[in-house]
Amino acid sequence: MDRTDVFRNDAEVQWCPGCPNYGILKAFKMALITLGLKPQDICLVSGIGQAAKFPHYLKCNFFNGLHGRAIPSALGIHAVNPRLTTIVTTGEGDGYGEGGNHFIHALRRNPDITVVVHNNEFYALTKAQASPTTRIGEKRSLQPHGVEIGPLNMLAIAILHECTFVARGFAGDIDHLKAILVKAIKHPGLACVEVLQPCITWGRHPLSWHKERVDKLEDDYDPGNRDAALKKAMKISDRIPIGIIYQGTPRVTYADRFRREINDKPFAELKPLSQEKMTAFLSRYKID
Repeated sequence: MDRTDVFRNDAEVQWCPGCPNYGILKAFKMALITLGLKPQDICLVSGIGQAAKFPHYLKCNFFNGLHGRAIPSALGIHAVNPRLTTIVTTGEGDGYGEGGNHFIHALRRNPDITVVVHNNEFYALTKAQASPTTRIGEKRSLQPHGVEIGPLNMLAIAILHECTFVARGFAGDIDHLKAILVKAIKHPGLACVEVLQPCITWGRHPLSWHKERVDKLEDDYDPGNRDAALKKAMKISDRIPIGIIYQGTPRVTYADRFRREINDKPFAELKPLSQEKMTAFLSRYKID
């Protein structure tokens, strides 16, 4: 019996045959098993898109919400039940486009969640319109003469805004991706993992072509060097580095800031605050 079967459900997978999302799903299950997590320990959160279907194909808690709103939903879920391992699975359109503002403010808040972004550089679900990561000159269904503005580099933005775990994986290298996901989920605070996930239906090249364009970070690469990490994150031309690009000293998390009076229990298990404690709590926000 495959150990990952504990996360198997009866849902019919609606991805195209051969889609690299299958590789991400396998790596994800392997990471959860490595971490010793059970279906009841996890909550997956998604928005709209092919990547947003991801939670449908796993046996675990999940919330499937509005387009671009996965991160605030995950933040709320983790806030009320910090015992859950809360993971966002989103695409670059959902996460960087419609949800880009939420992504940026998550960097500021530093919630203890993991955000996994499937990046295929266009909106695959709706027939290949340009997305925030489509490269200049790429011809897409609504950009027949080529995209005229540069792509958004959210990993570089994450490093600049002091996210302490930033990584890039590749759907075609399952074992390597699994190792990244294990470290990302274990990392305290916000962990951002972008996964290169080329679309085999609307893309211009086969998966083998993409495999030749990715380079694993060197063995002597230091992910603690923020300046070097930023340079690596900016390298998205002919050769694309994959691995843990930046891992810094963990910062105070969002929950640490506002849960001081209520420890790590889920809200459902908390006793009502006494009038004295409630008054003391509210006095911190009193405006003179």
